Amino acid sequence: MAKGVVAESTGRQVASFVLGSVTMLTVVVLLQLQQRPAEELTGAAMAVQFFGWRVPRNNGTATPSEESAITGAGDRNTSVVTKQQPADDATTAAARLARSPSSGDRKEEQAVKKDAEAENGEEDEFRGLASMVARAASPDDRTVIITCVNQAWAAPGSLLDLFLESFVIGDGIAHLVDHVLIVAMDPTAMARCAAVHRHCYLYTMPGVDFTSAKFFLSKDYLDLVWSKLKLQRRVLQLGYNFLFTDVDIMWFRNPFKHITVYADMTISSDAFNGDPDNINNFPNTGFFHVRPNNRTIAMTSAWHAARNMFPGMNEQPVFNAIKKDLVRDLGLRVRYIDPAFMGGFCNYGKDLNRICTMHANCCVGLGRKLKDLRSVLDDWKRYTNMPRWARHAANWTVPGACIH
Repeated sequence: MAKGVVAESTGRQVASFVLGSVTMLTVVVLLQLQQRPAEELTGAAMAVQFFGWRVPRNNGTATPSEESAITGAGDRNTSVVTKQQPADDATTAAARLARSPSSGDRKEEQAVKKDAEAENGEEDEFRGLASMVARAASPDDRTVIITCVNQAWAAPGSLLDLFLESFVIGDGIAHLVDHVLIVAMDPTAMARCAAVHRHCYLYTMPGVDFTSAKFFLSKDYLDLVWSKLKLQRRVLQLGYNFLFTDVDIMWFRNPFKHITVYADMTISSDAFNGDPDNINNFPNTGFFHVRPNNRTIAMTSAWHAARNMFPGMNEQPVFNAIKKDLVRDLGLRVRYIDPAFMGGFCNYGKDLNRICTMHANCCVGLGRKLKDLRSVLDDWKRYTNMPRWARHAANWTVPGACIH
């Protein structure tokens, strides 16, 4: 009898212990689930500040809607590498706002909401860009070459024709033209682009006429050059490398051989001191390569915002003015290219055996650019027709219309 009582008592204790343990585990799990949103709002969701501008810390690549456009049924003939990318700024910001506790900081909620609205607006501004970049980009490394044209530059016999011809007569670079995305700034330029090239994207700004040739530093000229920076930032947000090239740059050899993995930004130079890592070189923003990451997305945001600090200036001197701050505050890694490889009328190497590109910079006026760039193409044709043993003596013709 006593043994039965003891057994019954022991059984009750065991049952009580098990029930208590289950209850405790349930409480712990519930507490963890309640705390999780608050934890997610810390760390990566915080924002950094530099120059007084507020910049999201996340990478800000393609939104779900754009990702579906990249891999959609419309791209039947395009091979696209589908790598998982971080969420877009707008998506992330909206998610952070949805998770914010009602007792959280009201100012932070408003800032997050403002970020989300800005990114959604930018997505609408560049509708269709994601699928077009996906078609043009190299599938192995997600790199796209970008140039911009308006009606005057895209007209028959104008800069676009010379630009495309240079790929054809260049040294083994004809395949690179398949990865060029031409951004047309007006409908006429878009129609002309579609007639001569596979990858064209129409980007217009309401109330701004980009059709005619623009006088240097005129209001329309400044609107045009600064608008390119917004589009470049969007390409980075989509997770693509880009190499931006002005359309008045002739391509003769593969410039990617001079772009290092180390650099966030590799840029041509008008005044080069011999050290590609010296930030004091003077940049030429007509030709530069950028890799997509937090630093470069923040860089393009800060660069565009700095326009208000330097009214009446184009993007190149503004970048030169803030470049040291970008390096210091963002850790941006900038590398310059020797003009012996990426030359221009401002500064170019004499050795045609080394040259990759030639830029009609330090030259004002469409007519002057066209005259001297045709001469550049003629020089290259003469060079390639020479026997190899005689090519060391080849020289560029002095660009007489631009430099006199």
